[in-house]
Amino acid sequence: MEEKISQEELDERVAVLRRLRTLLEQQREKFRQYLKVLELQETKIEAEDSDAIMAHTELEAKIMEGIGSLQKAIVPMQALCRTSGAASYNPAEAVPVEKIQGELSRLQQMVFNQNEKNRELLKIHMTSLRVQIDGFKNPYKGRQSVYAKDATAGTRLQIEV
Repeated sequence: MEEKISQEELDERVAVLRRLRTLLEQQREKFRQYLKVLELQETKIEAEDSDAIMAHTELEAKIMEGIGSLQKAIVPMQALCRTSGAASYNPAEAVPVEKIQGELSRLQQMVFNQNEKNRELLKIHMTSLRVQIDGFKNPYKGRQSVYAKDATAGTRLQIEV
């Protein structure tokens, strides 16, 4: 038996779907930005540009913060959509939401894969830096003072006037 809903309730459900779609589109855009940052970060890691890597990491943190705040708004909206049955009353609005969610999950997987790739590149870069640091020789090792001279240096000074 089909239950009748008022126009006001239908409008409310459509508004919920539209808001959810808007939030999902914003999150999709944030993930696209994040993926671009990760791809640029990969080139900077390969170029061993430490300053650029640091800048990309800071930008990455800001984008992730934005994604997290959007996610906090999306989860309750999705729950509201499910409990209100908004998708069943307006399938035309629900289809774009499902499409965006599918694209969003694909983007999340791409971001995850790129992140793993960058992590491996960073591990390799860190290992090479450690090898370089270990290869440095400290010329002052074993001396009591950094100002100490070798034993071959003279100890007396002759001044003629």
